[in-house]
Amino acid sequence: MRVGLPPALANPEVLRVQSAGGVLYLKAFEPFETQRVRVQDVESGDVLLLDLSGREGASSEEILVVDSREASPARASASPGSSAGSSGAQASEASRPSAQASSGDAQRATATPVPVLLTRHAAQSLYAPQRTIEPLRGVSRVPMRLPKSLNTLLPSLPVTATPLGAWRLDGWTVTAVKLENNDRQRAFELDPRWLQGEFYSATFMHPYLAPRGSVEDTTTVFLVTRDGLDRALIPLEETDKAEEGAS
Repeated sequence: MRVGLPPALANPEVLRVQSAGGVLYLKAFEPFETQRVRVQDVESGDVLLLDLSGREGASSEEILVVDSREASPARASASPGSSAGSSGAQASEASRPSAQASSGDAQRATATPVPVLLTRHAAQSLYAPQRTIEPLRGVSRVPMRLPKSLNTLLPSLPVTATPLGAWRLDGWTVTAVKLENNDRQRAFELDPRWLQGEFYSATFMHPYLAPRGSVEDTTTVFLVTRDGLDRALIPLEETDKAEEGAS
C-alpha cells in the first residue's frame, strides 16, 4: 500500500506509518486536527481517502489498521506490551472509487500468492491486535533453528539482526527478523539487495533505520524462502571470503 501524508502528519513523532503484506498500521503519538490522507492499493490502483484525526484519551492504547481488501478501516486496541502513545488515531472513510464486482474481488483474493499471504499473516501476528488477525487456512508456526543474532544477513551495515518467528504454508516459509541500527550518528535506507542469502522476497516494515537511540532505530524484515531461513543464509566463512575479495 502507498500512503500520501499531508505535511502536518509527515513527522514520525506525530504519526507512525507501517505497511506490510497489504495491511497498513497507523499509530498517533500526538493529538492532531482532521487531515485528509490518501491510501492506494499498489496492485489494483484503488484509492481510499481517509479523514484522520488524533485526540487525547481516544482509547487507552489504539492502533488504526487498514486492510487493502476491506471497504473501510478497522480500528482496534493495541496488543499488550506495545508502545502505543497516549493519543488515539481515528479515521472515517471520506470517499471511495465506484464499487467493483464482488466476483472480481473474490477472484483477486483467490489469486493472491502464498508469499504475500504469509508475509501479511506474519506482520499481523507480531504487530496487530489478536482479534484483528485474519485467519489463514493451513498456516503453522514453525521452529526457526537459527542463532540469536544473524551476523551474515546484512554484513555491510552496523545492524543487529534478531529472528523473531517463522510461519509455513504450502512449502513456503516466512521468517520475521528484527533489525536494530547500532550507529548513533548515521541513518540507513534499507535496500533488499544488501541482504545476503537466497530469498524469494523481502519486505521491510520501514524504508530506513534512524540512528540508534531514536524511535525509528528498529524495524522488521519479513523473508520468504522455500526452505527455512537457516538454509537460505550464506555461511559466515563465505561472507568473509566475499569481503576479502572486494577489498
